[in-house]
Amino acid sequence: MRTYEVRTYGCQMNVHDSERLRGLLEDAGYVRAPEGDEADVVVFNTCAVRENADNKLYGNLGHLAPVKARKPGMQIAVGGCLAQKDKASITKKAPWVDVVFGTHNIGALPVLLERARVEQESQVEILESLDVFPSTLPTRRESPYSAWVSVSVGCNNTCTFCIVPALRGREKDRRPGDVLAEVEALVAEGVLEVTLLGQNVNSYGVEFGDRYAFSKLLRACGSIEGLERVRFTSPHPRDFTADVIEAMAETPNVMPSLHMPLQSGSDTVLKAMRRSYRRDRYLRIIEDVRAAMPDAAITTDIIVGFPGETEEDFQGTLDVVRQARFAGAFTFQYSKRPGTPAESMADQVPREVVQERYERLVALQDDMAWEENKSLVGRSVEVLVAEGEGRKDAATHRLSGRGADNRLVHFAVPEGVEAPRPGDMATVEVTYAAPHHLVADVFGAVRRTRAGDAWQRAQDAPPEASGVMLGMPTLGAKPLEPATNGCQIG
Repeated sequence: MRTYEVRTYGCQMNVHDSERLRGLLEDAGYVRAPEGDEADVVVFNTCAVRENADNKLYGNLGHLAPVKARKPGMQIAVGGCLAQKDKASITKKAPWVDVVFGTHNIGALPVLLERARVEQESQVEILESLDVFPSTLPTRRESPYSAWVSVSVGCNNTCTFCIVPALRGREKDRRPGDVLAEVEALVAEGVLEVTLLGQNVNSYGVEFGDRYAFSKLLRACGSIEGLERVRFTSPHPRDFTADVIEAMAETPNVMPSLHMPLQSGSDTVLKAMRRSYRRDRYLRIIEDVRAAMPDAAITTDIIVGFPGETEEDFQGTLDVVRQARFAGAFTFQYSKRPGTPAESMADQVPREVVQERYERLVALQDDMAWEENKSLVGRSVEVLVAEGEGRKDAATHRLSGRGADNRLVHFAVPEGVEAPRPGDMATVEVTYAAPHHLVADVFGAVRRTRAGDAWQRAQDAPPEASGVMLGMPTLGAKPLEPATNGCQIG
């Protein structure tokens, strides 16, 4: 049997797409290569958001060229956003690549690999629109206790810095019944936690005309027995409405965690970015969320050095960080992307200025997060035990997982106590706080779960067991109220 390896770069959407790619390959008879082995097929699922994405891909392809030369029959495939952007130029720069496929036709990978093998020449197939919704494809999920569930793909926004709409296309929404059917099927397999996924998740429903579709979906998830945690990412402040906040606060299994991209705290920069909100609107959302859910942990995205950003603009961003008191932030230095309006804007900020501002932002955000985390010392939290979250767990003799607010918690298990399995729940008391994690060395109790049982079954299964499940489950799910055409979209 031929072996495969999928290497993933970029956002959660790419991580989920890679689960589809693994499912497709295993469904076609491939098996996952043991760690450290040279795979017969190496698939790169690429990102194009950052400027160094191209260098990273071609550097990795260059490292594989001599491997392929000495390994007859080896194949290399490149998919994802960078493949959608560069198309046939990939095989011109790296002629040893066998297959190039885009974001709209990931289901074609096994066929393209076979065609390249038979015809002994590279296959490039890039579609300009979605052929099938990815959730209909087979899936090899990485976790038996936590899962991604796509509610939409694509984006209708026109942010001047972002290349994603050009590569992922216009927003396409799944019907609510299909989403809920997938969630129910996952829960039946043992999953305790789902994350609803979309490029602009809270604009869900725009395609079928229901502006309240996302809040209805959250509430419907609350009625699924056995589903303990519901999360979602990423929303857009423009579409974040009071009904979503109410649904979060009133639905017990929707977790008090929110990722709300800011990008900039300057109205001038937000306007240049074509972000359809201003700082006061953003801060009101934060206030409303905290009024409804006082313990909510809010994280964000921030770009430093957007063209035309002045020191006064940057100070506006720092001011919002102080007021919002984010639990965490993904901070980025502005990166030119070909084909975006921002690429040709005047007043590009010098690199050394961007670097200095970036360092100030990171230092402030770390201080804010540390202060927020210190307030949790002495508090009891329930942790969903995870696999692979704590890089130093073996050295520190701790386990790791996420609290309800999605904060990372490292915790100790006393001698003589049976350690919880990934997927089990552990109640612990926080004893120490750092900017990016909590430590809990006071152990309370373990609640063994169906998810832990599912993890145990996966460990006990023979190596050849694939674990591939159908992408579109056929379990019944009660649909939400039918959408009516002509509803105003917000």
